[in-house]
Formats: sequence, structure tokens, C-alpha cells
Amino acid sequence: MSRPAPSRRVLEVVRAGALTTVQDLGRPGHAHLGVPRSGALDLPAHRLANRLVGNPERAATLETTVSGCAVRPSRPVVLAVTGAACAVRLDGRPVAWGAAVRVPAGALLDVGAATGGLRAYVAVGGGVEVPAVLGSRSTDLLSGLGPRPAADGDELPVGPAGGRSAGADAVGYGGQVRELVLPLTPGPRDDWFTPGALRTLAVGRYAVSPESNRIGLRTLGPALDRARDGELPSEGMVLGAVQVPPDGRPVVFLADHPTTGGYPVIGVVPEESLPAAAQSPPGTRIRFVPVRSTRWV
Repeated sequence: MSRPAPSRRVLEVVRAGALTTVQDLGRPGHAHLGVPRSGALDLPAHRLANRLVGNPERAATLETTVSGCAVRPSRPVVLAVTGAACAVRLDGRPVAWGAAVRVPAGALLDVGAATGGLRAYVAVGGGVEVPAVLGSRSTDLLSGLGPRPAADGDELPVGPAGGRSAGADAVGYGGQVRELVLPLTPGPRDDWFTPGALRTLAVGRYAVSPESNRIGLRTLGPALDRARDGELPSEGMVLGAVQVPPDGRPVVFLADHPTTGGYPVIGVVPEESLPAAAQSPPGTRIRFVPVRSTRWV
């Protein structure tokens, strides 16, 4: 594989890892077309990485999964890694996680495997400037919109660097927790379940399933009993919806979730709780906490 031409600002993907995708703030406002919002699963980590390299928060970053990635810039750049805790090395030497790092042209920045959490975010000064689709550069694994997941040897264009690092007084640690606590607003279809189903959800021993992905956090644990048979006509689904498929085990919808579905939704997890869900590896204990709210219309 030839090295990137030095006259171009690109990141060469030397090691793509298990799953590395381009993500930004997503493409909201297209659910009526069947297009999910997508975007970074851990938005605070994405925003922080951009802040550290002087980008606006809308700039695209790389979202890695479990095993990190390695990139080589064709021109000198500033990079920052946030999100999941991991070792970061520049040409084999340790450099700071959660800080701006100057990377010379041709040097190799290696983002190691996550030691706490699942997903790391790699920002580059100028942002990853792959073509935008419906106003976003995000990879959407459900619809297939946006760039495909990164592969070894890919060259990702980098925009012109313009901003200065804003720094940060504190850097949020995206590591895993022993127990993932998810507030849950019941409804809109909680009446499709037995009176004991919400109690089962609140006291049952649930854990993150290995089958989880960017579409949804799947769970292992007790099944929720239905009070009504059959399925609903397809209706709109929102980010954080807790849908219950026929096996009775709840699924928490994440950024690449379908925009419609026919399985009943027993409740909704607020968006601010979803970054922690996105950073919780298989086996993490889950506790759902039903909260009071006005009834759904």
C-alpha cells in the first residue's frame, strides 16, 4: 500500500479495528423518510474530542469499537482521543488520552483496545471531510447511508484546520460502570403488558447482551409478560424507545434505530442516559428505573 500523497490532507487507515465509522451529530429531521438520526453514540465524547482539536462540534470524528484503530496523516495534524479509556501511542511512544496531540506527517497514531467502555472518538483538526449525505457525514449501519465502515488502507479526507484548541478543565471518562442505571418513562404501549411487567423490568436482573450494536442495546434477563396478543400496526419509533420483541426481552434503541416498528414500546429512556448505554460492554448489569411523567397522548 503506497503512502498518501503529501500534497493532500488525508488520514490513512492503517488498522481499522473491529468497527470504525465516521460520525458527527447525525441527520435529524428525516424520520418521515425512514432515515434514522444516526451520529455518534456518545455525543459528549464526540463533542469533547472536537473541542480539544479546535473543531466545531458538528465536525466528523472517527468512532472506534472495542479494539481501536491506527491512522497515519499525510500532513501534520492535531488529533485527540476521548470516550472509552485506552492506550494511545505515537510511533510506539505513549501520548496523552483526552488531550490534543500534534502528529507529524507520516507518523502512526495507534488507538489501543478499550480498557474501560466500548467506543473511543478520534478527532482531527479540520474534521473528517467525507461527502455529506442529507446534511451529515455519519455512517448509518441500518440504512446504509453515509460512508461504509473504515477498512485497512482507506484514505479519509481531512478538512482545513482553522480553529485553536479550546482545551478542557476536566475530561469525562467514558469507562464502563458496574451497573448501568437507565431511567424509564412508561409508555406509550405499557398497557400491552401485564401489571407485573413494569415491576419485572424494575427489579429483574438484566445485563447487556453481546448482540447489542449501534441500532440497539439488547438485554439478557427475564421476559416481560404481554397482556395483549398480536402486533401493532407499524408506528413511529424514537431514540431511547424500549421495544419488546416476541422473546419478551427489552431492546433500547440507539442512534441507528429503525424509524418505525410493530413491537410494543413499554417505555422510553431519556437521551442523556444513552451515552452510558453506548459505553457498556456485554455483561454489564442493567437497572431500569421507572419514573413518573404525564401520560402519552
